[in-house]
Amino acid sequence: MHLARVIGTVVATMKNETLRGKKILVLKPLDARRQLQGKALLALDSVGAGVGEDVYYVRSKEATFPYLPEEVPSDATIVGIVDRVYLDEPAL
Repeated sequence: MHLARVIGTVVATMKNETLRGKKILVLKPLDARRQLQGKALLALDSVGAGVGEDVYYVRSKEATFPYLPEEVPSDATIVGIVDRVYLDEPAL
């Protein structure tokens, strides 16, 4: 799983039929201290996240699991909303 912040939404009137009714969000990856890093990516939202929220997401084949048995074409899916992150600072 990976941490990210939701920075936007995607509106797509033309899309694969299996994506109808599914929200697509723009994410910016976060490091362990919740600082923005890396390139933005698109992800399906399986938990009702919104802009400004920190989330965790899965990639690859695991990104389709929240929608089984339906086969959904997704490379990234948000599977949780982050409330807090506790770190053992010396371990970083």
